[in-house]
Amino acid sequence: MHNRIDPSQARQAALRVMARSDDLAAISEDDGQLTRVYLSAEHFRANRQVAEWMRQAGMETWQDAVGNICGRYEGQTANAPAILLGSHLDSVRNAGRYDGPLGVLSAIETVSWLNEQQIRLPVAIEVIGFADEEGTRFGITLLGSKGITGRWPAAWVDHPDHQGVTVAQAMQASGLDATKIATAARHRDAIIAYLELHIEQGPCLEQAGLALGVVTAINGARRLNCQFTGQAGHAGTVPMTHRKDALAAAAEWMVFVENCTQQRGAPLVATVGTIACEPGAVNVIAGEARLSLDIRGPEDGPLASLQACLLEEGQRIAERRGLRFTAEEYYGIPATACDPRLRDAFSDAVAEVQGQSVLLPSGAGHDAIAIAECWPVAMLFVRCAGGISHHPDESVTSDDVALAIRAYLQAIMQVAAGHYPG
Repeated sequence: MHNRIDPSQARQAALRVMARSDDLAAISEDDGQLTRVYLSAEHFRANRQVAEWMRQAGMETWQDAVGNICGRYEGQTANAPAILLGSHLDSVRNAGRYDGPLGVLSAIETVSWLNEQQIRLPVAIEVIGFADEEGTRFGITLLGSKGITGRWPAAWVDHPDHQGVTVAQAMQASGLDATKIATAARHRDAIIAYLELHIEQGPCLEQAGLALGVVTAINGARRLNCQFTGQAGHAGTVPMTHRKDALAAAAEWMVFVENCTQQRGAPLVATVGTIACEPGAVNVIAGEARLSLDIRGPEDGPLASLQACLLEEGQRIAERRGLRFTAEEYYGIPATACDPRLRDAFSDAVAEVQGQSVLLPSGAGHDAIAIAECWPVAMLFVRCAGGISHHPDESVTSDDVALAIRAYLQAIMQVAAGHYPG
């Protein structure tokens, strides 16, 4: 009995992950593209298929009250607390095949290897395929992971999709019961840690020439609606020195947003993703310009400081030009730090299998955000080609997945052996 998966075994496991990723990608509501949303027929087809793979790996399986598919591999003693592994099985529209499922399928392979080697750990291993991380159908995110933390907002059951079907109605049509959502919540002492494997969704690992990286934190995010209000006027008759051009002010501010954020350095990012002006005619000075602002970073303090700086400059630009500037934050989520000891377990494992470990933040959201409200979390990133995700061109290699499975399993063994006391 060995306590390390050998490279040839890892290669075979990776090939199964790649083939099963293809199998799951075929479970889609759209022909020719991958779309799999919460509480759809495809959601439950994927759950049934994943449950079968879990059982083949030696797990007991069940579907919980919010539609997560769960598998458990017992430890050396019954009812031992568990290390939770996994990711999500839902997708955006016209998605790639690895964002989410790669983490679930790789987790199943770690359990399969333990089962083949007849290894039972001091703790149980549970694998979960979360039902909704993307929020594609109902516009609310992390429904699966919020379910197991017991922090599902009561109002969510009344939230409609674009066809007016509420979460509660979709649950009923799927054989779930919205009045039993609370039964999905897990006891605090039932789980000691959550370890998630995920594609990077960015270019950093590829640029570094590395297959694997370890996440330090999941970026916090702030989203704001901003507006410059000036005065519309005739494009031919109002002199340049007399104008109150809202669009020109917005353009000046956009350049400042880019320059200021760059000066503060990685990993802070800021994006003006939308702009609209009124009255919007070729021969009229814009009297109003509305912009979105999205800012993200792995620490709340620097994030708040950047936001304050950007908004102060918006005010200064408006005052200098004789305009008015307003900004309203409509969405905010705090940064989620990964647990230092779990992060170190991943770092040790990555250093062993690829010769060095690199730390990086996650710019995208993950189920780990919700799980971290109740349990310590850590994440392992796998290189993806071109940093492309949420797109059919999303791609990973079997060699990288094999390395990831080796590191994942090693970190699991280290945590289970007591390096993390729970």
